[in-house]
Amino acid sequence: MPAAAPPPRMSAADLRGWGRLAVDATLGLTDVVEAMHGQIAWLPPPFAPAPGERTRGLTGAVYGSVRGVTRLVGLGVDAALGSARGDAPRSARREAIVAALNGVVGDHLAASDNPLAIPMRLRRDGRPLELEPRALAAALPDAGGRVLLLVHGACRDDLGWRRGGHEHGAALARDLGLTPVHLHYNTGLHVSTNGRALAALLEALVRAWPVPLEELSVLAHSMGGLVARSACAHAEGAGHGWTRRLRSMVFLGTPHHGAPLERGGSLLHLALGVSRYSAPLARLGRLRSAGVTDLRHGSLLDEDWLGCDRFAPGRRPRPVPLPTGVRCHAVAGALVDGAPGVQLLGDGLVSIDSALGRHPDPARDLAFPEERRFVARGVGHLDLLCDAAVYGAIGGWLQG
Repeated sequence: MPAAAPPPRMSAADLRGWGRLAVDATLGLTDVVEAMHGQIAWLPPPFAPAPGERTRGLTGAVYGSVRGVTRLVGLGVDAALGSARGDAPRSARREAIVAALNGVVGDHLAASDNPLAIPMRLRRDGRPLELEPRALAAALPDAGGRVLLLVHGACRDDLGWRRGGHEHGAALARDLGLTPVHLHYNTGLHVSTNGRALAALLEALVRAWPVPLEELSVLAHSMGGLVARSACAHAEGAGHGWTRRLRSMVFLGTPHHGAPLERGGSLLHLALGVSRYSAPLARLGRLRSAGVTDLRHGSLLDEDWLGCDRFAPGRRPRPVPLPTGVRCHAVAGALVDGAPGVQLLGDGLVSIDSALGRHPDPARDLAFPEERRFVARGVGHLDLLCDAAVYGAIGGWLQG
């Protein structure tokens, strides 16, 4: 029996980040338990108002002590590690774990200034790129005039593009002479927040590219496609010049019209709120990040969430068409071919109609031309990253 892989080493910053997250989780769970305790212990007389969020007397003092001790422990951990030096090597395992964490609670990590929050950067082989001509020339000796930006999906990272011994970016560099650059970002933030940041980053990349940049193409997986479309919308409003270099976009399993899994999570959250006894548990549903709730209907703009309760039902995003003058292509996975419900099942996470941009409302239908749509039979959501037929479609489109 093979030995278990050792856990990834953690730097002082990682330890501080996990310590802060443990403190935040303990405080949040204490709030939930106290609220449930108060609801169960409360015997309501007729017309009595509902109890508050906190219990009283000795019980309230106990919960207050738990919060106080937890905060003191958190401060002690922060102080003890604050002066620690040295970083552990950032392994692929460590990167994947942190990326998954950012996908689930990345907005909280960013808001609490947690060291585990991923800053948006362009990277090659996991190393950040400095957007300055000489630095880019040194980091990318193979830089050519045709650039391919790869944008990963929710709870993933740029190293996760390699799957089954294949990596689309490396293969397209080999076969078509494209220069791949990977985006690394916090998928727990709102799609529109990441879209605005990506638009600014691409403006800086185009200005700093060390050779004449002829064209830019985007290959995006899952949520990455929403972020890329949001970046195009922000760039148009800001008058950015990089969109004039944008020639092609390929979307792999992108939930253009939302993902059923997040809609199911929203319904569960509503169901928990029906009873006053289970209502405190509904707070656990509010732990899911802004990025995750944006996947419910494929939200791309700030206007879709500003001033709104992002957990409220019935919220519909504003329609955003595909960018004009850009060849856009869509790939959908189909785990089961021809079975009842296959359209909804899709690749296991995204339905075929959503991935292909089809919608009964003409204002929301993305109208990909038929020759720019491809359904990968028997392929799941993550296997879109390594399937040979999918790669053949991508290569044919980008070559053309």
